[in-house]
Amino acid sequence: MTSENMAGTSGTTEPDPGLWPAVDELWARLEALREHSGPEGVLLRILKLSEEVGEVAEAVIGATGQNPRKGVTHTWDDVQSELCDVAITALVALRTLTPEAQGVFERHLERVRERPPAPPA
Repeated sequence: MTSENMAGTSGTTEPDPGLWPAVDELWARLEALREHSGPEGVLLRILKLSEEVGEVAEAVIGATGQNPRKGVTHTWDDVQSELCDVAITALVALRTLTPEAQGVFERHLERVRERPPAPPA
C-alpha cells in the first residue's frame, strides 16, 4: 500500500505507516502487555515463531485435505494469512532483540541477495 492509498479499519482514513513503523508499533503494544521480562520474555517472543509456523502447516494440511478425518478445512488464502503472521512475528521478534531491526534486516537481506545461485541439480 502506498502513502497515497489510505485505509482505516475503524471507518477513519489514516496514512499507511510503512512496514518498519508498523513493526515498531506492534512491538511497543506487545511490550506494554508483556508478562515476562528479561531473557525469558525474549525467548518466549522468539518461540512464538514456532507456533505461527505450526499454524502455516495446519493451514496447508487443511487446504489440501490431508487429514482424512477433517477433510478440507482451510483455503490457500488462509495459508497466505498464516505466512504473513510468520513474517510479522519474525520482524517483531527481531525488533525485540534490537532497536536497529530495520538495519539488521536490510543488511542481512543484501547478503542473501548477493549469494550466488545454487548450481542446477
